[in-house]
Amino acid sequence: MLGITLIVVLVLAAVSASPYSNEHCSDGRGAFVHLFEWKWKDIAAECERFLGPKGYCGVQISPPSENRVVTNPNRPWWERYQPVSYKLVTRSGNENDFRDMVSRCNKAGVKIYADAVINHMTGVGGSGIGTAGTHYDGNVLSYPGVPFSGYDFHGNDVCHTGSMNIENYNDANQVRNCRLVSLADLNGGKNYVREKVAGYLNHLIDLGVAGFRIDAAKHMWPGDIGAILSRTKNVHAGGKAFVFQEVIDMGGEAVGQAEYLGTGRVTSFPYGKYLADAFRGRFPLKNLKTFGSSWSNMVSPFDAVVFIDNHDNQRGHGGGGSVLTHSESRLYKLANAFMLAHSYGYPKVMSSFNFRGSDEGPPHNGDMSIKDVSVNSDDTCGNGWICEHRWRQIYNMVAFRRSAYGTSVNNWWDNGGKQIAFSRGNKAFIVMNLEGFDLNTSLSTGLPGGNYCDVISGNKEGNRCTGKTITVGSDHRAHFSVSHRSEDPMVAIHVGAKL
Repeated sequence: MLGITLIVVLVLAAVSASPYSNEHCSDGRGAFVHLFEWKWKDIAAECERFLGPKGYCGVQISPPSENRVVTNPNRPWWERYQPVSYKLVTRSGNENDFRDMVSRCNKAGVKIYADAVINHMTGVGGSGIGTAGTHYDGNVLSYPGVPFSGYDFHGNDVCHTGSMNIENYNDANQVRNCRLVSLADLNGGKNYVREKVAGYLNHLIDLGVAGFRIDAAKHMWPGDIGAILSRTKNVHAGGKAFVFQEVIDMGGEAVGQAEYLGTGRVTSFPYGKYLADAFRGRFPLKNLKTFGSSWSNMVSPFDAVVFIDNHDNQRGHGGGGSVLTHSESRLYKLANAFMLAHSYGYPKVMSSFNFRGSDEGPPHNGDMSIKDVSVNSDDTCGNGWICEHRWRQIYNMVAFRRSAYGTSVNNWWDNGGKQIAFSRGNKAFIVMNLEGFDLNTSLSTGLPGGNYCDVISGNKEGNRCTGKTITVGSDHRAHFSVSHRSEDPMVAIHVGAKL
């Protein structure tokens, strides 16, 4: 039966996916991490010492192209989303640093997904020097580092708002032809623009990049994205680059996710909102039994990149709704564990830095250079970096997902309220308790008999568990006790953590 399930999963993936939907994961790896605003040298080291050994498939990096320098406020994170040219010089490092990072990460089995800002350039108005020293003039839309001129941007011939900005999100032409918050809007319908953008992406592919997040894809015509991607080379791993497109679709607007499925996957913003509502108790966990593409604004699992939070919505931007973040660590760990245990979508783990205001940039030194990511003896990070991807309850669930590769959700159980459990085929099993009372029951896990380490409370080290040990009988059943007072009210076991 398991073999049939795997065949069905693979066939459905082949039918549903676009040429740009292959994540290029190997060895059953099935999750990636966003190392937001990290320097290239720190990412290279993290691939070798942690991400590769822990089974992460890939890393989403911050935009690698030269960007505007914003000094008021002091170097906000969003300056990275205002390109000046496609030169590979940013606060994260130069092209040599970038090349070294990609090479080292690839050798560690970790793919690099570059955040590609190709919808626009800097904000209009104002001029200055970018991070590579290139001059630009937003007043006249002059970007000699590419070069782009006023002829390469959408003008009032296609954008008919008085401000030239998007004023009505129920007008698809405005969303795609007008300026997003006053950013100079490239005309992707022009062959010259398509060639320049494709040249940038191809340069990254030549350096070993395996995929791209397309920023603000919702603000580009799907046909323009397709024309650009059709000009790109195959990646080193074989086939087209993995592409996931930022399409914020919470319903009720003129532009939706479904329009972009021919050019890769889409970012599922409803996903994190649904799970935040569930784990905050706004509806019972038992409802998650049907969680997936049957829910409103949820696409096929093979078309979705999913996340609990991202760099935008953890700051209150991008999609609305109240998402969970690292600041609510108990619920955040539960939601991430569910995401990594469940079969829907390709999950992205967020790795943040501390911030006090929504504009605040990464931890920095006195000269505004980004601080090193320091690693403490307990595997946590210092220097202002949160490093959620290093939390045991998260990285061990990445391994859980790897063990569960190719299986579907089975053996669902719930108590009719806020206690749930399910398996991934006969490979992995998770139990969660958000009730105001303890869970104490015997459940059918689907797993082979034996002793397993609970990867939430500890690790498997050699032939012992540093946390709880769960015994599964020959009838595939096991007894679970989960206190409602626990900081981590869940238990997770998988065949990779079997003694």
